[in-house]
Amino acid sequence: MSTAPAVLPRTPGPAVRRPTAAGLRRRRALHWIAVHSVAIALAIMFLAPLVFIALTALMTDQQALTSRLWPHSWNWGNFAEVFARSPLLQWIGNTMLYAGLGTAFMLLSSVPVAYALARFRFPGRRAAFLAVITMMMLPPQVVAVPVYLIWARAELTGTLWPLILPMLLGDAFSIFLLRQFLLTIPREYTEAARVDGCSDLATLLRIVLPMARPAIAAVALFQFFYCWNDYYGPLLYASTNVDNWTLSIGLASFKALHSVQWNLTMAATLLVMAPVIIVFFLAQRVFIEGVTLTGVKG
Repeated sequence: MSTAPAVLPRTPGPAVRRPTAAGLRRRRALHWIAVHSVAIALAIMFLAPLVFIALTALMTDQQALTSRLWPHSWNWGNFAEVFARSPLLQWIGNTMLYAGLGTAFMLLSSVPVAYALARFRFPGRRAAFLAVITMMMLPPQVVAVPVYLIWARAELTGTLWPLILPMLLGDAFSIFLLRQFLLTIPREYTEAARVDGCSDLATLLRIVLPMARPAIAAVALFQFFYCWNDYYGPLLYASTNVDNWTLSIGLASFKALHSVQWNLTMAATLLVMAPVIIVFFLAQRVFIEGVTLTGVKG
């Protein structure tokens, strides 16, 4: 006669706690921070000076000389005082003239040269490209004296034209960058345009330029930022004429005159930086696209 096994009473085990929605969000946030920790550290390192400039620009004269980083009161009138104490609008106009014409002249001269180096087969093409690369490695200080003498004999010193007119001869870096991008465009497009009866100029204007807009925008922004921040060129040619000062020279002069008023100096610095930052964020997508799509094809 068999007996049924005794059934032992079940002891309740430890309760399994399911993560709540807040806990899941916290875990995801910590995981995201851990994955992007290096990028976050770099972002803080780059943004810290901008935050310091912005906070100092809103302080009073007395607080700007102390070690406190947060303003007691927000003095937005510092920006208006910068305009009142300096011809900032004139400096902005001169800088816009230099940057705008310099960028337009650079595109007008560099795009056809880059197209010729990328598409045409002619004797000395590699030597011409090697000359372009050589110009990229040549410091401007090497030829500063003879070039200055040329513009002095032309009686153009004291103006910004010695900085603008050379852009009609092209820019080596822009030519190199545009050529590398144009090499990535399939030849079938240009050959089909020629079969349809387009000339080389019509092919450049109707086929190549629309496809090369990211690269053109990238080199245009590079040139615009270079002209906006250029200090050496305007100091060399336009420093003797106050009416032709750019923002770089004007900001240096403003800092020398208000060396103990750091709030005004930082306010002027922020006003100079703001247009460049705004332009970059508005054109960030096309700028990054133009840089990343530019290959290193030979």
